[in-house]
Amino acid sequence: MKVRIYVTLKQAVLDPQGKAVHRSLQRLGYKEVTDTRVGKYIELSMENGDRAKAASRVEEMCKKLLSNPLIEDTRYEFAD
Repeated sequence: MKVRIYVTLKQAVLDPQGKAVHRSLQRLGYKEVTDTRVGKYIELSMENGDRAKAASRVEEMCKKLLSNPLIEDTRYEFAD
């Protein structure tokens, strides 16, 4: 099974990379863009099995390695 993981900075955390991208888009003429936040996308392939157990393992991976829970939010989805 495939798992798609999205990691983003918490809303209260400043995003300097997002601000730099936003400024660049504005300079390129994309004035309709009002805000930009940059995050990470991670795709995992896991052995097929119990989805509840897989979800628990993904949450554990996110907390231990894939994200910093103090400043980042994570969400994931299973791709069938």
